[in-house]
Amino acid sequence: MPITKIAIFRKKEIRKTIYKNEWWFVINDVIESLTDSVDPAQYFKRLKTRDKELAKLTDKGGVQFVPPLMLEVKTPGGKQKAYCWNTEGIFRLVQSIPSSKAEPFKRWLARVGYERVQEIDDPELGTKRTRALYKAKGYPESWIEKRMRGIVVREQLTDEWKNRNVGGEREYSILTAEISKATFGLTPSEYKKLKGLERQNLRDHMTDLELIFSMLGEASTTEIAKNKNAQGFRENKVVAKQGGGVASNARKELEQKSGKKVVSRRNYLSKRDIKVIE
Repeated sequence: MPITKIAIFRKKEIRKTIYKNEWWFVINDVIESLTDSVDPAQYFKRLKTRDKELAKLTDKGGVQFVPPLMLEVKTPGGKQKAYCWNTEGIFRLVQSIPSSKAEPFKRWLARVGYERVQEIDDPELGTKRTRALYKAKGYPESWIEKRMRGIVVREQLTDEWKNRNVGGEREYSILTAEISKATFGLTPSEYKKLKGLERQNLRDHMTDLELIFSMLGEASTTEIAKNKNAQGFRENKVVAKQGGGVASNARKELEQKSGKKVVSRRNYLSKRDIKVIE
């Protein structure tokens, strides 16, 4: 399953994914950001009845200059398929939407859509942009440092899983749930429910300590997998529980001595005063 990331346009989240070294954006998210429609899927249907050329890009048997990419996303009702278009397709979509936000959106899209090309030449740019995005969302620098370090630790773990023939994204999700369950006593989905989250990234809503223990669980899993030379999904599932157990022991000791629970309902939903950049 392609990995989704979030781009921000005027406080609206637009999901995107990398496919063939370019960004693809969820069509319904774009429509919602431009129109404030509560039902972007229906808006898109009505839009295609008015714009026959646009309809040809999506209807079966039609001529598609940019075939849509199907992306599996999580919603309150479960996993669903979402249509995505690359920058070229989204530009064509915007032409059909009467909105005062259209021109600012085009400038935003031109910049965001080009980022991937730049990041291929200079990977450090991706890190800088991630930092800037968190800063724009209002996160404190101390939290950003931990979040960025957590991203590196996570990448090291998934690289290790890849080298040890664990499988694909589905297996990664299962092993991640094992680490989380062992570390915090909650799977990621249970954790999100506790924090009142839906499609948001769980780690973007963790406290400093939650991030620290997440890192400890994943770093421990990586280290144990290396030292035990764990191969395949089953062996690494055992290691995931052990790595999470290391973090769990440390968490429980801290809770005992501090008298305060690490797992928190706190999230950053109320702190997202995002700056508008056009």
